Amino acid sequence: MPEILTDYPLDDSNSFGFRARSRYAVEIRSEADLVAALADPRLQGLPRRLLGGGSNIVLSADFEGVTLLMRSQGRRLVETRDDAWIVEAAAGENWHGFVRATLAEGHPGLENLALIPGTVGASPVQNIGAYGIELADRFDSLRAYDVETERFVTFDKDACAFAYRDSVFKHHPGRYIVTSVRFRLPRPWQPVLSYPDIAAIFQHGEAVEPEAVFNEVVAVRGRKLPDPAVIGNAGSFFQNPIVPAAKHDALKVDYPKLGGYPQPDGQVKLSAAWLVEQSGFKGIRLGHVGVYDRHALILVNHGGGSAAEITALAGEIKAGVRAKFGVELVEEPVFL
Repeated sequence: MPEILTDYPLDDSNSFGFRARSRYAVEIRSEADLVAALADPRLQGLPRRLLGGGSNIVLSADFEGVTLLMRSQGRRLVETRDDAWIVEAAAGENWHGFVRATLAEGHPGLENLALIPGTVGASPVQNIGAYGIELADRFDSLRAYDVETERFVTFDKDACAFAYRDSVFKHHPGRYIVTSVRFRLPRPWQPVLSYPDIAAIFQHGEAVEPEAVFNEVVAVRGRKLPDPAVIGNAGSFFQNPIVPAAKHDALKVDYPKLGGYPQPDGQVKLSAAWLVEQSGFKGIRLGHVGVYDRHALILVNHGGGSAAEITALAGEIKAGVRAKFGVELVEEPVFL
């Protein structure tokens, strides 16, 4: 039976660094711990939430319930197939550490997703993506506990209903608790160099190694994005909006520098960072929080900030972009 912690501080359990406490907390290090915590009579009837790395959340000050802290560890090579390596990791594994380990063990394929904060268990929920790859492109299956049916279930790719920064798990919050994830890493390995910042480094026709792509992704992210250990943030705060082609064309008339990424369904994805910057929000401050001066998509806690301040700032940005471009921004982080 895992220990029930009381009046537990969560300041270090959210990447914004907001001061927060939970009435109760339980560290989950195994599936058995999870089942025991959910069945513990002392915690029945209390509000419940799950925290992994705390990197994609906006955490309110106090929670009068139980916070399940996903701390499970472990990874393994499940199978070597002719066309892929199948690797598995526990939900509590640090995502970047897992990516680095797969490379060291000779199983490349996740290098474009390096340095994304958070845990393995959170990665399919958000369908994380960066530099030309989404998690869905490398996903095999996952194991999760269904709180409603009180049993473990397996999700394949189709069952996850992946979309841009979306999955079935976001539409059923609290029902499924991911305990492990399996990845399908294609072999032979081929580099993904579609993102301009990465492609520019490897444009001379030389052979490209997975470690080189990994190192460049880490370097690019390091130049653009603040380290949460130095300045609190939750990474990209808004999703890139997807609009009808006609809307994009109309905006292009008034804003010739507006970019756009055509989607398979004929719509066009816009750059949320560009919209926010053009609306005049890059580098602004509101109380203890603000917009990062080197990347307009990053909202930051300069120290002493709160969820209320971030919520207010996000609201101002959304209203400004809506007024200028007629485009609705949607937040990426989950508000808890």
